[in-house]
Amino acid sequence: MISRKAVRPVLLLFLVAGLGVLAERSNAQSSTAAKKKPAPTGGTRAGSSSKTSGSKARSGKKTSRKSRQRGQTTPTTDRISEIQAALAKDGSFKGTPNGKWDESTVEAVRKFQTAHGMNPTGRLDAPTLQKLGLGSSTTGVAPPQTPPGAVSKLSTSKFNSADPSSDNQR
Repeated sequence: MISRKAVRPVLLLFLVAGLGVLAERSNAQSSTAAKKKPAPTGGTRAGSSSKTSGSKARSGKKTSRKSRQRGQTTPTTDRISEIQAALAKDGSFKGTPNGKWDESTVEAVRKFQTAHGMNPTGRLDAPTLQKLGLGSSTTGVAPPQTPPGAVSKLSTSKFNSADPSSDNQR
């Protein structure tokens, strides 16, 4: 039979481990609930605290990582004026370029796209800009080329070398 001196520490160890697991699960659930719950718009209620919960507040580490914006950004007013001037030169845009992307500009883009055999979406895309003379001259022409004199790290790797005297092939 197992003595009481051995059973008590084992039971105590299981109790502490179980409490630790429950506390971790509770923290995980409260942090996911805090992420899903929208922030209150008014002030704090009487008796409630304004503490923030989350891993950043507890860890003490500050990360200032800028998130990269996905997708295409809105053209600047100068770029819109440039597009409107090109559309006016073609005869699709009536009026003077004002730098505002309004309904008349969208209609002018649709008219231009229809006249040039493109899908008349009214949105700017690479083929439309190329037909207007405002796009890249290399878009869709050929695959990207490495600049002259550039050295690729992949082709100069020790692993790709055929020299048997290199350290990796000995």
